[in-house]
Amino acid sequence: MSQIQASPPPPFPHPPAWARAAADALAARHPMLAGIEHRAGPLPWPLRPQGFPGLLRAICAQLVSNEAAFAIWRRVSALPGAMTPHGFLALDSERVGIEGGLTRQKVRHGRALAEAILSGALRLDALAAMADEEAIAHLCTVKGIGRWTAEVHLLFAHERPDVFPSGDLALQAALGHLMALPARPDAKATAALAAAFAPHRAVAARLLWHHWLHHTKRATLDPPGDPA
Repeated sequence: MSQIQASPPPPFPHPPAWARAAADALAARHPMLAGIEHRAGPLPWPLRPQGFPGLLRAICAQLVSNEAAFAIWRRVSALPGAMTPHGFLALDSERVGIEGGLTRQKVRHGRALAEAILSGALRLDALAAMADEEAIAHLCTVKGIGRWTAEVHLLFAHERPDVFPSGDLALQAALGHLMALPARPDAKATAALAAAFAPHRAVAARLLWHHWLHHTKRATLDPPGDPA
């Protein structure tokens, strides 16, 4: 008698109940989103840590491909002490660049982030009580953190349900493809199109990334970013 093989585990955790309900509601309201999971498989739900590590990871992902972002993050996170503001500042900047694979500009941005946290200029403990736009504006006070970086952090680390990084190139491309647009919409046009997905824009973003990764045959779910 042959044994039934167990299915392999999903690459990322499944969405929480609120997100599953939101994805189902989006699929019911928007036919172009309805077939994504049928084609690409169940929606994965990767998360990032809050605080310094999560923001540093978002900085690592700026202006590079998904694959490069993961490779850089693995190198940076392996540096002794690099996951805390004190530890990151204690590292030699040249070492972070050589061993971590970060550009000089991103090393400066990482150090600016660490200094802002330690000085109290960046109040990470207050983010949860801030509305989305207030939280984005507060994060953007740090040199090297722009709107895309702030939005991606709030989406992946804080699970904000209605944040949509309209400046993300992959999201723009996914919308353009699904809507059969003649050209990839810019950030302003993408934000206008995404307004229809409220109040579940973050879940819509995850569905669109999922679609685009499947369509382009890429294996990672770390979105490529515009300049911060």
